[in-house]
Amino acid sequence: MSLLDILSVLASTLRLAMPLILAALAGLFSERAGVVALGLEGLMLAGAFAAATVAALTGSPWLALAAAMLVSIGFALFHGYAVIHQRGDQVISGMALNVLIGGLAPLLGLSWFGQGGRTPALPASARFMSVVLPGGDVLGPVWRVLISGHNLLVYATAALLPVLVWLLYGTGFGLRLRAVGENPHAVDAAGLSVARLRYQGLAICGALTGMAGTYLAIAQGAGFTRDMVAGRGYLALAALIFGKWRPLPACGACLLFAFTDALQVRLQGVALPVIGVVPVQFVEALPYLLTLFLLAGFVGTARAPKALGQPFVKSR
Repeated sequence: MSLLDILSVLASTLRLAMPLILAALAGLFSERAGVVALGLEGLMLAGAFAAATVAALTGSPWLALAAAMLVSIGFALFHGYAVIHQRGDQVISGMALNVLIGGLAPLLGLSWFGQGGRTPALPASARFMSVVLPGGDVLGPVWRVLISGHNLLVYATAALLPVLVWLLYGTGFGLRLRAVGENPHAVDAAGLSVARLRYQGLAICGALTGMAGTYLAIAQGAGFTRDMVAGRGYLALAALIFGKWRPLPACGACLLFAFTDALQVRLQGVALPVIGVVPVQFVEALPYLLTLFLLAGFVGTARAPKALGQPFVKSR
């Protein structure tokens, strides 16, 4: 492979990793607050549908982003009501959220647009298109191919990552949120509301998954299609576990999954030495096979937050 080919694969890796990174960070805030983030898939799908719908109706990608974040926050808080106030099973509630949104979004799309559950194809003016940064001719191919040419949400995610890490590990709010996931009774004894902190963690989770869904629908894609999230919510959750509930290792796992995704596109139809042409189905399954392989053999002892999945019952 030439240098340009390698840079092209790495640039594709960055673009494919962004929704995974956003979803993994969303799951981090949810699970650090003690709420299992099994509903990431559905929250991303809700954000994707809301973004594509609002973009189709208004032509504004910024309104679409705002709508997607609000819708995903709403579903995340609905999930929170079920598991925080009603003390429902968090795994069942998360899976129910995925099933509910997985059926509701295509149904609404079919009812509103009559295109088989899809939204209309969006023009460039209603999407976040790629941005060419100045200086490519001077700074060379690394700047021109790898750094420049991404859409605004890629750069926004890169800028947001250190802010979210600081919020979780460098502020009093982050300390309290992490304490809720470890020992909610101590937080309650300190006079803080466990429910409020968990809702706040879920609100951040909803905002980030809404942004991830927007990326899929109107930045990487040009509209909503059924099942367009395609398991990325589960991949992000796997990356979070592989990263042992720490932001930077989880983002590294997302980049690894995205790299296999970018590589499988280029391996399709390519004849390898000895093996020959690898079946397309196997190549497309590479990111998911890598997930199983890593979780089965290389995670080791990953300690989840102690109160994860446990409903909080106030001591008397």
